[in-house]
Amino acid sequence: MQLHARDVRRDVRELGALLGDVLEAQTSAEAFEIVESVRTEAIDYRRGDAESRDDLRADLADLPPERAGVVARAFATYFELINLAEERERVRAVREGSQEGTLADSAAEAAEILADEGADSAEVQQVLDDVLVEPTFTAHPTEARRKTVKAKLRSVAEAIETLDERRLTDREAELVERDLEAEVTSLWQTPQVRERRPEVTDEALNVQWYLENTLFDVVGDAYDELERALGEEFEDVEVPKLFEFRSWAGSDRDGNPYVTPDVTAETLERQREVVVSRYREECKRLSGVLSQDDRSAAVADDLRERLEADRERLPGVAEEARERYPDEPYRQKLRLMRERLDRVGDVRPGGYDDADELLADVDALAESLRENGAETVAEARVDPLRRRVATFGLSLASLDLRDHQQNHTEAVTEALAREGIDYGAMDEDERVETLTEAILQDEPILDLTDGEGLSDTSERVLTLFDRTADWQREYGTEAIDTYCISMTEEPSHVLEVLFLADQAGVVDLPGHSGLDVVPLLETESALSGARRIMGTLFENEAYAAAVEARGGTQEIMLGYSDSNKENGFLAANWSLYRNQKRLADICDDHDVRLRLFHGRGGSISRGGGPMNDALLALPNETVTGAVKFTEQGEAIAEKYANPKIAERNLEQMLNAQIRARHEAVREPVEAVPDEWDEAMETAADAAREAYRNLLETEGFVSYFEDATPIEVIEELNLGSRPASRSGERTVEDLRAIPWVFSWTQARCILPGWYSLAAGLDAYLDGEAQGASDASGETASGGDVETLREMYDEWPFFRTMVDNAALALARTDLDIAAEYANLAPADRREQFFPRIESEYERAVELVTGIAERDGLLTREWLEESLERRNPYVDPLNLLQTKLLAQSHLTPEEERTLRLTVKGIAAGMKNTG
Repeated sequence: MQLHARDVRRDVRELGALLGDVLEAQTSAEAFEIVESVRTEAIDYRRGDAESRDDLRADLADLPPERAGVVARAFATYFELINLAEERERVRAVREGSQEGTLADSAAEAAEILADEGADSAEVQQVLDDVLVEPTFTAHPTEARRKTVKAKLRSVAEAIETLDERRLTDREAELVERDLEAEVTSLWQTPQVRERRPEVTDEALNVQWYLENTLFDVVGDAYDELERALGEEFEDVEVPKLFEFRSWAGSDRDGNPYVTPDVTAETLERQREVVVSRYREECKRLSGVLSQDDRSAAVADDLRERLEADRERLPGVAEEARERYPDEPYRQKLRLMRERLDRVGDVRPGGYDDADELLADVDALAESLRENGAETVAEARVDPLRRRVATFGLSLASLDLRDHQQNHTEAVTEALAREGIDYGAMDEDERVETLTEAILQDEPILDLTDGEGLSDTSERVLTLFDRTADWQREYGTEAIDTYCISMTEEPSHVLEVLFLADQAGVVDLPGHSGLDVVPLLETESALSGARRIMGTLFENEAYAAAVEARGGTQEIMLGYSDSNKENGFLAANWSLYRNQKRLADICDDHDVRLRLFHGRGGSISRGGGPMNDALLALPNETVTGAVKFTEQGEAIAEKYANPKIAERNLEQMLNAQIRARHEAVREPVEAVPDEWDEAMETAADAAREAYRNLLETEGFVSYFEDATPIEVIEELNLGSRPASRSGERTVEDLRAIPWVFSWTQARCILPGWYSLAAGLDAYLDGEAQGASDASGETASGGDVETLREMYDEWPFFRTMVDNAALALARTDLDIAAEYANLAPADRREQFFPRIESEYERAVELVTGIAERDGLLTREWLEESLERRNPYVDPLNLLQTKLLAQSHLTPEEERTLRLTVKGIAAGMKNTG
């Protein structure tokens, strides 16, 4: 059976040709010829048909500003289209693998593995009851594309899908190709670079788009696949709620002064309106299906009782429904359900108070159909709605609040000072004692509505907590029930949030806590001090009561980005792994259930990489069932823009988390040989030292400024949040996103591999193990065979090495050297050879440990890099040409920004 009419090579070839036609029509034959010349020269060098890039450099050097802009736009647009071609190829692979039963990481594979491992139905049910996957969408500014451009690209993608999957007449195909040309023409005529910085509401709308237009529709399909797969292997297994979507867009205040309470309120209201509208559409659709009358199908008692209750609740609407649908109880019920949805958040009575009420009505419909022998109708038509209501509730996505601990400390200090309490002068123990007593006493101390005498920061913090109480009353606790504290370093930083929530009435101990208070541990000092921080909290009377009120679960967030920027790739990975195990031990010691929140970015150096591999590589002790992780920037579009790929991602996450939880049940503590642990300790210590040595060498920050486009990136209108926390130009102060983004642009993915070789060589050489071992003998080095054994048998180590391999494969030192040449000669010679040497040794070690010839194991990824590299090169060379100029015209400034956008599209990654 042939599922598709095309392949990726045809898509790339035809889209490239179409772009060439549009370019020539919209500019000139001369402009087209220049672009073609640049393209062929870049390809010739990559193929080995040209000895140098001199001809390419000469062509780019001679370009007048307006022609340079055309070249930049041509290559940037090419990558936008080629990304769609590769997305289509991913869809083909998924469909063909599903058809042939060969799809890896699928629901079917998970069910088969559980069966092969001897799991019975009861064990599988327990695993499913434990699992909850919580993707959390952030507004972090790593999406380089405008919303308008993304909409046009979606139209192009739909046209390619039609040509690929549908049998068309010649005339029908001509019309689709005409529409495709129209979209590419419109895309060319649309400005690619934002002229204004997006507002917070724009970012919230962007996240909402994926939830509303993709995930709402496909989540039921992921459940269907799992139910079908489990049904083939096990009996009497029920699939509970397994997904919950969350968002920071419109509620993350850390470093973003534009996220005001009004923005959060607007986000909550809009999300509720969206999801209620989608449920109303679903009920309308069901009304066209459930046309049974009460003579052909009896109504179950529960549904009849609910119908009667609605008639009493909404007599006027009930009479209208009875007249319009006489003897059709299902349609009458659905009309009343639509009316109740219309009244959610309305001043009129009768609306649904919460999602559980709506869910109960949907369940009653399904159960009544099943009692009447309409099992397939319930399964095909009603169950998908049930899954959506269980997943999205009445909030679409629950919002997490987040702010920096310094703001809470400032607000508490100033507010308590008005009450005669000198909180600022207290030491840590005194602060903990004061906050605890204040939380446990019945009467509040503060008036959160009184901002007199407070700084702007403190007033905003107090207002936020006061408004949170209002939001929970209006939208339900589940709509906004988590508060994350950035840069948590002390127990008091957590208690300050609990105290402010208590003052707002969001917390009323011992019985009620409306917030999960989540410390974000992201520095080495916070991670190494985790037992002190969390142990103090768990033993604190007030905080222990809050944890108990939240079901005995403590969520802790780990910051991958800042940990990597502070410690380097290898040391950060080991620190995070080791500290996850430590946190699990701490929670276990205090009989608290741990839920880890992984603050992952899109790039390897910020915790990115294949999600299913990452979930399977977590320490068993930490896999309690529920797992939460951030989804950011362009990674959201890559994973969730296309419905088929979105469903595939959900299925892969379920596959990994179900398998990981089953493994944790069978082996609660992951057995890691002491030799492996010691090897990683040695390597991590040396890697951290090598990495810090690079960053702290005098002149490195200047080299970073010279050899990357950081200054351009800081000026780009990518997101609403500033690029640095204080405006200072230091590596410590710079946010992780522009740090990684800058190196990615320069094709030197240093944050994804630097000091890996230094660390592994220290282990192999026996360094950092001490001058002598316990017997007094000189310590000997390690061996590659041990590292190979670790790679083969330890998911953590294998995933770390494979992720480093991806970053190394995407690094191009020839191009990186072009950027290094922008630095003064002495500074270039001071740093670039160090970077080059570390890269070359890392490649040697990674391929040797993995025992393979090349860095990549995925053939499609190698083909993708080969396809992309010749087209990214001209953008890099044009960018370095512009960066080298001391003065740029407005036209050249636009071209420079366009090269950033084009390289991001070509690398399929920013930060």
